[in-house]
Amino acid sequence: MKRKILVTILSASLLSMSLTGCGGKAQKQSGDEPVAQETDENGAKEDADAYTLESGNVELTIWAEEANFENLTKMIDSFKQEYAGQASFTINLVHGEDGDTRNNVLGDIHSAADVFSMPDDQLYSMIAGGALSPVVNQDEVKNANLEEAVYAASYNDVLYAYPYSADNGYFLYYDKNYFTQEDVQTLDRILEVAAENDKKLSMQFDSGWYLYSFFGNTGLDFGINDDGVTNHCNWNSTEGSIKGVDIAQALLNITQSPAFLMQPDTEFIPGVNSGEVIVGISGVWHAVEIQKAWGADYGACKLPTYTVNGQQVQMASFTGYKMMGVNAYSKHLGWAHKLADWLTNEQNQTLRFEERSQGPSNKNAAASDEVAAVPAITAVIDQSQYGVLQRVGNSYWDPCTKFADIIAAGNPDNVPLQDLMDNLANGIAASAVQ
Repeated sequence: MKRKILVTILSASLLSMSLTGCGGKAQKQSGDEPVAQETDENGAKEDADAYTLESGNVELTIWAEEANFENLTKMIDSFKQEYAGQASFTINLVHGEDGDTRNNVLGDIHSAADVFSMPDDQLYSMIAGGALSPVVNQDEVKNANLEEAVYAASYNDVLYAYPYSADNGYFLYYDKNYFTQEDVQTLDRILEVAAENDKKLSMQFDSGWYLYSFFGNTGLDFGINDDGVTNHCNWNSTEGSIKGVDIAQALLNITQSPAFLMQPDTEFIPGVNSGEVIVGISGVWHAVEIQKAWGADYGACKLPTYTVNGQQVQMASFTGYKMMGVNAYSKHLGWAHKLADWLTNEQNQTLRFEERSQGPSNKNAAASDEVAAVPAITAVIDQSQYGVLQRVGNSYWDPCTKFADIIAAGNPDNVPLQDLMDNLANGIAASAVQ
């Protein structure tokens, strides 16, 4: 899941400069050879010896989500076996939510982990903050991974992190006991079936990440500006076949359905287990629990279409990728890169898929029959054709939440819909970080 982005550390000057991590001039390297780099004035390890693979005691720390510890422990064990005799490794796993990685790292880079898991939307601010040491074996990692994953982990064609999953998006889960494949093609029918059975569709409607799904394919425009901080948005447009007020009215119709349940994504699985929720919009991080709950009746597919101004519009999505970053201030930078590369190689992406149902970004791993047979993975891949990478400024999030809360409450103050859309669009495009 995405959390509100804090980008106050960014500035136009940081993003317009050549971002090569810690202010140094990174160059490609392969194998174990050191790379000559300029020394950062703050002391980051950017000298010619930065990538030396030291012998003796090497202690490294990984920040990752606790749910992945068992899986990561196996990868760490195989890493130690692979490099046995070259050093004596102590590798610590420390819990850290992926959504909090940027704040945790940039809050104190020198005390941050050597290797950390993060979603792609944090990449630019991590680069600007000098936290990331660029990938060592650039060509090898680029060639091994899906083009979209490489793009998501790069800036100015320089790869700054090691991709490991291509599934950080959202789609539709449904219980086949209630829905046919035809039913789940339209949101109208989904809500109708759920209501008929006194059940619910779950969605974190008041999150800008999910709210985007109703705007992305309407022909209206939204995105981040060249300054990397502010947004442009015309979701309040009064022109075209779909106007801003048309979407507002459509959302009022949807959220006032007795089958629509706005709740945090963390409440999705409890709702499924209680039997209240039979369909929901979420991501692959719930695939294991859904499989346990619904068994053979577990279904997943792209998002449906929804009705707006008499038209059926395909719901959009933010797509996303996860990756391992290497701290530019790591005391064992060479080994930190080796570890990040190992945790994200084909073998371990396959293991991650087998045990955690996470969709690989590695080309070979992603092309396997086993991956194609998992409903959640095929659904997120199918939905990705209707999605875009999340690249937004911080002023996007609060206006979306405020707007969604008003809509979900049924617009109790009867604010004119054009005013609601003006407030939303102007808030999103605000020049100051809210």
